[in-house]
Amino acid sequence: MTIQCISISFSVPSVSKPGGLQAWKGSKHKDWQLLRLRAKACDKLQLTSAHWVGDRNTCLFKIWSKISTHTIRSSVLVSAKKDAERFHHHSENEVHVRPEIHGRKTRPGRPEPASPPDHILFQGFNWESHSKHSWYTDLKGKVCDLAIAGITDVWLPPPSQSVDKQGYLPSQLYNLDQSFYGNETELKDLIDELHEHGICCIADIVINHRSGWRQDSAGHWNIFEGGTPDKRLDWGPWAVVDNDIYDSGGKGHHDSGESYGAAPDLDHTSKQVQDELTDWLNWLKAEIGFDGWRFDFVKGYAPTYTQLYCERTNPTFAVGELWTSLSYVNGRLAGNQNFHRQQLCDWIDGTNACSCAFDFTTKGILQAALQGEHWRLRDDHGKPSGLIGWYPQKAVTFVDNHDTGSTQRHWNFPDEKVLLGYVYIITHPGMPCVFYDHYFYWGLKEQIKNLLELRKVHHINANSKVTIQAAESDIYVANINDQLIVKIGPRFEMGPFLPDLEVWTMVLSGSDFAIWENTRPPPIDTTPEVAPFEQITDVGVKIAAEVPSPNVHLKITENMSCETINRILEEAPDLVENSSEINQSKRECIRRNFDDAKDTAKGKKIDEE
Repeated sequence: MTIQCISISFSVPSVSKPGGLQAWKGSKHKDWQLLRLRAKACDKLQLTSAHWVGDRNTCLFKIWSKISTHTIRSSVLVSAKKDAERFHHHSENEVHVRPEIHGRKTRPGRPEPASPPDHILFQGFNWESHSKHSWYTDLKGKVCDLAIAGITDVWLPPPSQSVDKQGYLPSQLYNLDQSFYGNETELKDLIDELHEHGICCIADIVINHRSGWRQDSAGHWNIFEGGTPDKRLDWGPWAVVDNDIYDSGGKGHHDSGESYGAAPDLDHTSKQVQDELTDWLNWLKAEIGFDGWRFDFVKGYAPTYTQLYCERTNPTFAVGELWTSLSYVNGRLAGNQNFHRQQLCDWIDGTNACSCAFDFTTKGILQAALQGEHWRLRDDHGKPSGLIGWYPQKAVTFVDNHDTGSTQRHWNFPDEKVLLGYVYIITHPGMPCVFYDHYFYWGLKEQIKNLLELRKVHHINANSKVTIQAAESDIYVANINDQLIVKIGPRFEMGPFLPDLEVWTMVLSGSDFAIWENTRPPPIDTTPEVAPFEQITDVGVKIAAEVPSPNVHLKITENMSCETINRILEEAPDLVENSSEINQSKRECIRRNFDDAKDTAKGKKIDEE
């Protein structure tokens, strides 16, 4: 096992001889002396006698915890450096995106989206981003940094003209030039920059409600304009539900969800509403360049309409904001939140699994658990107690967003526990979403990058298996996919939960957390890989033939065509029985091809004469 700091490294020997740790700690032991030198080399790192109390494993854990507060494993640094070089310099690993025509001009094509379990979101704005004009241009300068961190999708703010500066009371949906975040050209430039770095763009879609452009004769704000010279999205009271708590004078059908209250709720049962919203979403994709959707306030309309809009627009990724209250008992968060996460499951199923959902259950439980109640992180069946315990492949986990955190702080994560929140969501299943403020304003950029690097290196994704080993008041320990062991909580003495240090190596640690990685090599797959052969049937249709078993052999014969010989040598050289004749067969094919070429040329010359 190796401990590293900057460029200094040394090995800690296994202590099994008589004397054990005491002998190793002896002042004449060279590794002990190196450890002392190593400790001095790390800035502000001091070891006291308290670090040497206990058995060998406990002692090493204490030392590594101290060291890892100031350092990270060198492989993580090397990987990050390679990523930086990949995006700052032209190389064979650089992200290449084929140009395409959209937005009426040649622009970078859309990147290949992440596979469904591997999405890593980044919320690219906060509640005050509108005040920094142009926000789009400002964020554009940070795209390379996000790409290096491994972000796959960036969630952008509502793009349309809106009554409020944040964009959540939209009116002229096609008008993108009067957004407080910037104009349409600046938005397209940002999207192009994201696409060039292999990142997909998620639009914040606010379609539960819509602000009227002007009042009707009775004074109701229910006359809408789309923001185009034609009649697209030019609606009247017929497009608004008739039981809206907002005094909208709507004449549509009853609302299929909760009323919003601050603007007229749209009637999604109307075919014209469905069709014209679909056209607008497809315009955002084809003309502007968006790839996916974040649906705002989805409890305001039935999930079947989210399914409809997804099926009609085919986003690369979709997630809905279903924010409902958790269960409380006498003002204290209840221990069982199954009803809350069942609501999220029901909504996802209501979209026919076309959309994911933000895991508000995990957020609420996690921010309470980190206040000395870590037992909350395991349910009665030993699984994570949030949505990730039931439906991880559709759960988007997060610590805070523009509503819960930022300057609004409606339901904010405890400030001193934010990093622990990311330790949990990035190492666990579900799809983590990183908040702009925490990454760029809170000084957590490098810590979050390191966590994302571990997630990538060890292939942790939405489907990863979690085995919770401990969930008590002051400690939580979980094994993730047998690749990582994560410890969260103030308890220092782990006892039986301390990983076997012959197998596990600590890679990251900090205040109240530590992460170990499995150092055992993955099992080698000894199953022979033999590509299936194609056969041509009598009717000229290609079919896949049965894959030969390992004991099948092929023999190259003189009557084989050059095409057949070349194909055998390319696709199954290991199955050739008469390998000594391969070179001769190749020479024969070359001679035949040369003779054929001469005959063809001679015939062509005769034809010309």
